[in-house]
Amino acid sequence: MTDTPSCSKPSGAYHHGDLRAQLLDVAARLLRDEGEAGLSMRRLAQELGVSRTAPYHHFSDKHSLLCGIAEEGFRRFRETCCAPALWQPSTFDEAALLEFARQYTVFALSHAEYYDLMFGGKLWKSSTPTDSLKAEGYAAFRDFVSCIRTLQQQGGIAAEVDVLRFAQLCWSTLHGMSRLLIDGIYLDVATVDDMSATAAAMLWRQCRPA
Repeated sequence: MTDTPSCSKPSGAYHHGDLRAQLLDVAARLLRDEGEAGLSMRRLAQELGVSRTAPYHHFSDKHSLLCGIAEEGFRRFRETCCAPALWQPSTFDEAALLEFARQYTVFALSHAEYYDLMFGGKLWKSSTPTDSLKAEGYAAFRDFVSCIRTLQQQGGIAAEVDVLRFAQLCWSTLHGMSRLLIDGIYLDVATVDDMSATAAAMLWRQCRPA
C-alpha cells in the first residue's frame, strides 16, 4: 500500500507555510482518537501551540476544516487506488483487480477518519460541501474512470464493457464492503482478503477480454 503521512501529533514548532497541512493532520488524529466531539478550532490551536486565530487563516470554520480533511483523504485515495502500477494493460488480470480491491479496503479501514468524511452524508447531504471538496472528490472518480478507459483502449479489458458503469460497480462494491467493516457490521477483519478475492473474481468475469 502506498505510504501516507502519519496523523501523529507533530512535535516542535511548525514551519512557515506548512500550518495548513499540520492542522489537517492533527484534526484527523483527533477525529480518529476522540471523534468529532474532540475536534475544535481552539483545540487545534492548542495542540500546535499557535494563536487561537491562526487556524482561521486556513479554514473559515469547523465545517471548512472537515471539508479540508475530506479533500486530503481523496488526494491520498488517488495516490493509492489510481497508482499506475495497478492499471497496466500488459499485466491487468484478476490478480490485479484483487490487488486493487485490497488497496481500496485497506485504505478505507486504515483511514476511516478520512473515509467517513469523504463518503459520508454529513458533508455531501446534510451540509454543503465546499467547491474544493467537490472538485477533489469528482476528480478522484474521474481518475478512476480514466484508468479503466485506458485499459480498454489498450486491450486490457473487453471492448463491450461500459466503462462508466463498470467503474461505478467497482467503487460501489468495494465501498459497501468497506462501510460494513468500518461500521462494525462485519467484525472479522480477517475476512477482508476472502471478500476482496470474491469481488475481484466477480468483476473480472464482467470485464475480461475474449
